[in-house]
Amino acid sequence: MSPERTTRFLTHVKVRLALHELRPGTGRPLLLVHGLGESTPTAPPPFTESWPGPVLGLDLTGHGESSRAPGGGYTAEVLMADVDAALAVMGPCTVVGRGLGAYVALLIAGARPELVVGAVLCDGPGLAGGGATPNSPILFQPAQAPAAVPSPGAPPDPFALIEMARDVRPGDYASTYARLALQFSGRDDPIAIAALVRPPWLTAVAAEPGVVIESLAAALRRYAAVGLSAAPA
Repeated sequence: MSPERTTRFLTHVKVRLALHELRPGTGRPLLLVHGLGESTPTAPPPFTESWPGPVLGLDLTGHGESSRAPGGGYTAEVLMADVDAALAVMGPCTVVGRGLGAYVALLIAGARPELVVGAVLCDGPGLAGGGATPNSPILFQPAQAPAAVPSPGAPPDPFALIEMARDVRPGDYASTYARLALQFSGRDDPIAIAALVRPPWLTAVAAEPGVVIESLAAALRRYAAVGLSAAPA
């Protein structure tokens, strides 16, 4: 049985982020980024069993044990900055993103190619976002003002759910991050797509050089092996 997860809280501007260690270890960490409305699991998922290093998960702003965005205002770029804050303390790692987390993983792979040793994009809630063009604006008023910091297991910020479900994701914008990852990561295969659902932004990314299509297990084997053959004979 896996030991209970331990949590470290990071301060990112005015947000408190919960970074959970699901399994300790040595070597390059595996960082899990959850889907829309979800949070980090309490134990390492079965697919992480073969990962040689530690396994961690980040609760994005407005989710899980992380605090909510003051005044609302959620975008994928804000959530990418959450992951950037985690990378600042973790160092180089491999990122597995699920749903909304898959889009965030793509963005951070292009924005911090020197720190992301492979990004794996998986199916999950919030994968499609709001499409490639803006939607009509809507007004949303929660029944009660949310607490500044949710307790463990608290529901996600309703503003996060409504705004990130309508997040605009043009294919050419997403492809730019794939190209940045290829150009500056030093790898020929910086991004792996394990998702079966293909919203337009992900279809565009799949067509880019440096993006491989394979199962989650195969992608983790690929990135776990990075650096293992670098030692001199």
